[in-house]
Amino acid sequence: MFLPALRDRQPTGTGIHIDFITQAALLWDFGCLTLEYERGQIPAALLVFQAGYRYIFESLPQRRIMKTDVLAIGAHPDDIELSCGGTIAKLVKQGYGVALADVTQGELGTRGTKEIRAKEAQDAAHILGVSTRRNLRIPDGNVEVNKSNVQKLIVLIRELKPAILIIPHFVERHPDHVSTHHLAKQAWYYSGLQKLKTSQGGARQLPHRPHHYFEFMQWHEFESSFIVDITGSYETKMKAVRAHTSQFFNPRSSDPETKLSSPEFLETIETRAKYYGQRIGVKYGEPFLTHYSLGVKDVFDLIIHKR
Repeated sequence: MFLPALRDRQPTGTGIHIDFITQAALLWDFGCLTLEYERGQIPAALLVFQAGYRYIFESLPQRRIMKTDVLAIGAHPDDIELSCGGTIAKLVKQGYGVALADVTQGELGTRGTKEIRAKEAQDAAHILGVSTRRNLRIPDGNVEVNKSNVQKLIVLIRELKPAILIIPHFVERHPDHVSTHHLAKQAWYYSGLQKLKTSQGGARQLPHRPHHYFEFMQWHEFESSFIVDITGSYETKMKAVRAHTSQFFNPRSSDPETKLSSPEFLETIETRAKYYGQRIGVKYGEPFLTHYSLGVKDVFDLIIHKR
């Protein structure tokens, strides 16, 4: 019979259990419970139930194990959102697995506390559609490029196994941004070395080196290697940026003003996005730098400003 067959195919380890009686009750709610299974007279609604069953027991368990295609690394909570939040949101919308990593908790920031900033960072990740956001808890203002800190990133890279890293540019106003670039670049390379051993939870990790790393723009401007069209994800980016409410303009805040908290700062973010969008003929864009040649499958895949 059809229902027992469904019951027998139920996979283990899903945490979901539906016995025969429950299945029959669900079908009764469809108004289509019948004793005609033996003769092949299966109601249409039962086929709907079968499809739903397959989705629950065959699709969802696989979805829980999200592959990480891209790992974005920033020095402080909000760095990623400000610099490449539109690209992150777009990747998520396209179905790629994206993870974020903040090197510090931003505890030396003029505004907010590390607890407030942690909550804001998780809220922003949720807005971007990202479920994995880690914090390495390296001291803010003291991001040293040393063996211990590089190893923290190697462990994370080997755990998540991303294909691409997105990291800060190496010329920056803030020393932590520069140090984070060098940490990430070293971890990118060393994570692929077979004889450099790391472990996590007592288990030895396998080497894994992402295929590429791309650098995002912060204060310092560079000649971009490519620009991502973020027109469709710009509003999501800005919503994620504004989730860091302690950092930006708030007329009710009594915290000291900073460059980021001035009313004009978010306007400069929009201006930059419009400028780089205009360079490729779209409304909004985010620039990136790479030190490697990039290939395209077809010249018509390029977004070129029509002049």
